Amino acid sequence: MTHEALHVDLFVVLLMVTATVAMSVKWIKLPYSIALVIVGLLIGVCHLLPPVELTPDLILLIFLPAVLFEASWNIPLRELKEGWLPITVLATLGVVVNTVVVAYGMNYFAGVALGPAFLFGAMIAATDPISVLALFRKLGINSSLTMMLEGESLANDGTAVVLFKLVLAIVLSGASFSAASTVGNFVLVVVGGAAIGAVIGYAASRITSFFDDHLLEITLTTIVAYGSYILAEQLHVSAVLSVVAAGVVIGNYGSRTSMSVETRMAVNSFWEYTAFLVNSLIFLLIGLQVKYNLLCKYSLQIGVGIAVVIVARIIVVYGMTPFLRQHNEKIPWKWRHLLFWGAVRGSICMALALSLPESLPAKEMITITTFGVVLFTLLVPGLTIEPLVKLLGMNLVDPVKEQYKELKARLITKKRAANFLAEQFKTGTVSTACFELLNADLHEQKEALKIQIENLHIEDASVKELEIEEVRHRLAELEKDCLKELTKEGFISEEGRHRIQLNQSEVKEKLPEH
Repeated sequence: MTHEALHVDLFVVLLMVTATVAMSVKWIKLPYSIALVIVGLLIGVCHLLPPVELTPDLILLIFLPAVLFEASWNIPLRELKEGWLPITVLATLGVVVNTVVVAYGMNYFAGVALGPAFLFGAMIAATDPISVLALFRKLGINSSLTMMLEGESLANDGTAVVLFKLVLAIVLSGASFSAASTVGNFVLVVVGGAAIGAVIGYAASRITSFFDDHLLEITLTTIVAYGSYILAEQLHVSAVLSVVAAGVVIGNYGSRTSMSVETRMAVNSFWEYTAFLVNSLIFLLIGLQVKYNLLCKYSLQIGVGIAVVIVARIIVVYGMTPFLRQHNEKIPWKWRHLLFWGAVRGSICMALALSLPESLPAKEMITITTFGVVLFTLLVPGLTIEPLVKLLGMNLVDPVKEQYKELKARLITKKRAANFLAEQFKTGTVSTACFELLNADLHEQKEALKIQIENLHIEDASVKELEIEEVRHRLAELEKDCLKELTKEGFISEEGRHRIQLNQSEVKEKLPEH
């Protein structure tokens, strides 16, 4: 068997393993990603497969752009804007604080030289809470908290990679550290990467308006995902933030203004499958990479690494969140606990560790310590986050409110379907007989849903409170957008806008509870 054929056979076997695990977790209460890591560990221990090398190029050039693009494509820009302050602070200042605390902790308690210690601190700052986010969505955790954790992860992947490369350049060159120069380079690389991605995303969004072909648009989004990454790498700016910015722009602008509903669904399905496949392979390969003799050799460094990573996260979350606000309100304590414990590490950390040059004397120690910390965060916080959610009482879903939300969602989908049908009829795509039949059917379904919602209002007063709160929030967002437009037009000043918003916040606080 040729070398290439062996690779193909191995790839098919890995796909079979991921499919088997995916089917198995339907019956066992275990997060899919964690189950893959455990299966990978068992396969590695029993030597059931030939050795599989997880190279940095495989993660950074093949896997990473796909995962980043899919996540950023699906991020609602409105929610991202609402949580921009905590996300930005945690992903920038938080990464720097995490790096410094971990570096000095490793230096003091494990005797690691400061250069390698700072490298380890920078690479381990990148979070990858895929399993936690999946659990949050399954349990119906507050979407703002989920967005904060996901937004922080996407952003700190970029800032951690940038910081890692800056530290690596200093360590390899032996140059003295200059705070001003390092900060300047850091800002340039971060802003440059985001700007390039935003431009590519906007350009692609404009291009999609000239045709409506789901195969072409899937191809175009693939070019955007990998092209933005490669171009940013060539220009020596943040490739990670370039992909994220491109994904956010085309996902929130291009897909809404230039793609038909059918095309958007096809593109969504493609990226959903791609992310599922890539994430499955990543977590399975993480388990396969573990070398138990080396884990024992560096057990002290791994133990200290786990401890200082936990301490650093405590300092970042509990030290910074009291000064940050979400929706003009303080971040609740329960949210802080989940932000702390949900900061799982993953593939980015491992890719950075594997990318260290062979000339670095501490490469083996850093790589194995990183693997050990990643395994710990995947298995311990990953398996205990659900009990923590239940302990905090954040999974207490009201069945009546849940029923109301489902009915409201069904009503919205029926209304959108009716609008789409009307547009098709106006363009002559649908015949009169077909339109009248389907429109009458949709009208009947909408009226039935309205009656069910009204009955819920009568049966439970809390449904009225929920609806009032939802409508208030939408009205507040509408007023905020209107004020921004008036400011752009020069009708009011920035100071006037801030005074009006402050007054609205004060009025909101005085409103009676229903």
